[in-house]
Amino acid sequence: MRPILYWDDTIKQDERKNSSGRMPACRDKFVKTRFRRGDLAIAKLFGKAPAADPARDLYDEIVRQARLPSFYQAGGVPDTVDGRFELVALHVFLVLHRLKTEGTGDAGDLGQALFDIFVQDMDASLREMGAGDLGVGKRVKAMIRGLYGRIGAYESALGGGPDSLEQALQRNLFGTVSPSSRDVERMAGYVRGEVAALGQRPAAELAAGQLRFGSVPA
Repeated sequence: MRPILYWDDTIKQDERKNSSGRMPACRDKFVKTRFRRGDLAIAKLFGKAPAADPARDLYDEIVRQARLPSFYQAGGVPDTVDGRFELVALHVFLVLHRLKTEGTGDAGDLGQALFDIFVQDMDASLREMGAGDLGVGKRVKAMIRGLYGRIGAYESALGGGPDSLEQALQRNLFGTVSPSSRDVERMAGYVRGEVAALGQRPAAELAAGQLRFGSVPA
């Protein structure tokens, strides 16, 4: 499957326009050393993970869902590098949130493997877009920090006040645009629905790499 951030010929234009500096990292440095628990706080959530094959299946479903045109055409998510990253990060969070509720070593391993695959995909995406080795390293690290920040924001929002999730989505998923309140509300409803649906999915299915998200909010 082609890297998530790169799926049409306009992506290089989007990338050149993006001056936020939020995207970054280096496979050579990061993947070789693996994900050391002391490097980033996200490692506190999950231990080392050998569950690569099921994690790859989970990530493929995350990418499939994040590619759906309805999110961008009707849902108000910007069809840019930032928007695509945000949508992938949101769905990675949904799966990690579900795995975290299991509180088992196997779930932790699967979560770590999913995280590692996310990092590899971001690295591959940046290289597809023509980023050099030095630039890729810094940008992937920024993406990793960005994912961790979004995990924390969405986790807090789910346990916060009635508008907490809407506010978190507006700051992150819609952070580069001015969405309508309807777009934000629809995405918040989608996220809450997916949290509930994943909560009902047996852990054994996720451990086998079986995952299917619901419909895009209309």
